[in-house]
Amino acid sequence: MVKKNSTKTKVQPYEIGELDHYLFGQGNHYEIYKKMGAHEVTKNGKRGVYFAVWAPHAVNVSVIGEFNDWDETKDKMKRGEPLGIYTCFVPEAKKGDLYKFCIETQAGEKIYKADPFANYAELRPGTASRITDISNLNWSDSKWMTAREKWDNKEEPVSIYEVHMGSWMRHPGREDEGFYTYREFAEAITKYVKEMGYTHVELMGIAEHPFDGSWGYQVTGYYAPTARYGTPEDFAYMVNYLHKNNIGVILDWVPAHFPKDAHGLADFDGTPTFEYPDPRKGEHPDWGTKVFNYEKPEVSNFLLANALFWVEHYHVDGLRVDAVASMLYLDYGREDGQWIPNKFGGNENLEAIAFFKHLNSVVCGRNKGVMMIAEESTAWPKVTGSPEDDGLGFTLKWNMGWMHDFTEYMKLDPYFRKNAHHMMTFSMEYAYSENYILVLSHDEVVHLKCSMLNKMPGEGWDKFRNLKAAYAFMMGHPGKKLLFMGQEFAQLREWSEERELDWFLLAEEPHQQIQNWYKDLLHLYKKNKALYELDDDPKGFDWINKDDIFRSIFSFTRHSKDGKKNLLFVCNFTPVDRPDYRVGVLRRKQCKLVLNSDETKYGGSGEERPLVYKPEKQECDGQKYSFAYPLPGYGVAVFEY
Repeated sequence: MVKKNSTKTKVQPYEIGELDHYLFGQGNHYEIYKKMGAHEVTKNGKRGVYFAVWAPHAVNVSVIGEFNDWDETKDKMKRGEPLGIYTCFVPEAKKGDLYKFCIETQAGEKIYKADPFANYAELRPGTASRITDISNLNWSDSKWMTAREKWDNKEEPVSIYEVHMGSWMRHPGREDEGFYTYREFAEAITKYVKEMGYTHVELMGIAEHPFDGSWGYQVTGYYAPTARYGTPEDFAYMVNYLHKNNIGVILDWVPAHFPKDAHGLADFDGTPTFEYPDPRKGEHPDWGTKVFNYEKPEVSNFLLANALFWVEHYHVDGLRVDAVASMLYLDYGREDGQWIPNKFGGNENLEAIAFFKHLNSVVCGRNKGVMMIAEESTAWPKVTGSPEDDGLGFTLKWNMGWMHDFTEYMKLDPYFRKNAHHMMTFSMEYAYSENYILVLSHDEVVHLKCSMLNKMPGEGWDKFRNLKAAYAFMMGHPGKKLLFMGQEFAQLREWSEERELDWFLLAEEPHQQIQNWYKDLLHLYKKNKALYELDDDPKGFDWINKDDIFRSIFSFTRHSKDGKKNLLFVCNFTPVDRPDYRVGVLRRKQCKLVLNSDETKYGGSGEERPLVYKPEKQECDGQKYSFAYPLPGYGVAVFEY
């Protein structure tokens, strides 16, 4: 029960009051970011900035910045109990000023920390926070936001373009690294994404981070869009612009760990504040980072409110939660003796499990139509199951099992694929155990793993034909879709954050042709309900022939809910032409050829083919009816019936 405020001084709306302490201490202050950090306010008729920071074990805290010449003695902060939230009002402070917190530790040291709740930061290599005002951002995306409330990802197309902003495209020859600003990027990416046919853009590394090479996965400013590309207002403009063009925005979000940089969250008040105190739980030995202490309500609240901040304040449509497995397993990346079992003797992190259930219930409960996406690489059960049914409550899960089997199969010389046929069919054994996204992400095209094109066997044109067949199989397989930037036009080199994509490749015919192919696959996907509205239902998929092992051909159908518009996929994964190929069909309905990889615009022979095929009563593939179709080497044909 919350006691009435016993102080004589009335708490102003912007101030941290008793109720704020109570809710934050319970882990339920979902809009704590509106109170913590630095906010422009008017006090006693004077305009200034109200600062608030949680530093429970600090002896003293002061705010230092450009407004007081970084003098530690000028603006001492007052400690609030029982949580140790320090506050002060500084009339000299104003929007644009840089600042930090000077924290006196119990060991008698002084440490200088950036604001965990800052909404803007100094451009790296600077490490200070910057005062800003994001209370009145300009939004004109009400049509999108209203429609989002009724949007059901299970029955809608989701094809995601995963993008690293700093290396998607750059201005050539500029001394400032040539980064596109959020506003420039918004207009360029919108034009490209609309032409290609993606439904969503997923952005890597948006929260402020000090090191470019971390790609944004080692965050120091969870509440600040990185200053590399502009201001918070510029970031809001980008989201708004994409929404007005009917493109969804997903952000990568990193609640698993944070770096040890001196100005960041590590040992924030001189003690393990945000992290577990025992390094066997509080550090990732492989990554050299700290692990959030999900047992502390204030830490869980910091993260939960952060998720809501991006979704509610910045209108983001989904969060792709990074490294979920590392949070769920206490022994993740650790050897014997490097981890502590839970109270039942197991390796599950019970606090992280509770955190996910709370997080997903609140974010999705308050924001209908928003997606919470788990990058979870193990067989943990019910990741997308309801928390009421002991699930974690995520909307979607990356299908890492499919990705591994698929890429390993595609790397094989076609001669040996017959021995690995099951790698392309096994995913259907568990396809409905979770709500999945099929992913070919940035992780698959770095660290000597090769680009998607160079994973393919053979030389020259064979690589492109292999990749065309691979993309078609992916687009036809149940599950939402994600492809990392550059792979849609068969980037040759591995991705690097230090340079833009090799757009010059599009001057070469094979790269243009595979871009044409992927673009047409995306548009086929978007306009055919059979490819998305029964992704989580076995009624949406039937194998025609999954056992054509020695020819390495796969044929299957996708069904719409009403059964009126169905698609038949035939994919040949060897270079051998099959002029006598025959495929079975489920019903004696004429089949219209809607996508043919042998067209010249895709780099095919251009051989003319009939558009309509009438099945005959001739048994094939275990079906009563079938029709003949000359299938070229690495050929793909998609029919509508």
